[in-house]
Amino acid sequence: MTEKYRISETMKLPQSTVERILRQAGAERVSKAAVRVFSEWMEELTEEIAKEAGSIAEHSSRRTIIENDILLARKRLRDSGTVFK
Repeated sequence: MTEKYRISETMKLPQSTVERILRQAGAERVSKAAVRVFSEWMEELTEEIAKEAGSIAEHSSRRTIIENDILLARKRLRDSGTVFK
C-alpha cells in the first residue's frame, strides 16, 4: 500500500472512550497503563482497516471511502489472519 494512506502519528483515542469500552467488556477497574496499551492497539487496528479501505476505494477509481469499503476491508483482514483471528 502507498504511503498516502498513513495515519497521523498524533491520532489519539480519547482515554474516557477507551476506558468505557474496557468497562463495558466487564472490567470493574481499569489502570491508566491498560488504557494506554489498549488505545495503542486500537489505533494500529484502525490504521490497518483504513489503509485497506483506501486501497479498495482507489482500486474502484474512487477518492471516497464508502461503507462497503470498510466492510470489505474488515473481511479481507479477517480472512488473511492479519486481524480478528
